[in-house]
Amino acid sequence: MRKPELKVFVQPSCPACPVVKEAARRVAGKYGLPFVEVDVSTEDGQIEALMYNVCSTPSVALGDEVLFRGPVSEEELEEEVRRRLGAH
Repeated sequence: MRKPELKVFVQPSCPACPVVKEAARRVAGKYGLPFVEVDVSTEDGQIEALMYNVCSTPSVALGDEVLFRGPVSEEELEEEVRRRLGAH
């Protein structure tokens, strides 16, 4: 079974985005998940954000579902990812 992507939606002007992006990258690595960064300041990023109904950054999605909108700690993110992966 293919592992879901851990996707983080960011933009250059977002002060919280770098911390959440790095936390998401570490969590993805720990669980062997593909990590994808989506820059919503680009046209492609805006289209991707619309598909996920993301209106704010940072936002983090696992597979097709947005887990967090706004800043989130690495611990909270890891706990939710672990919970979601255990449900599969």
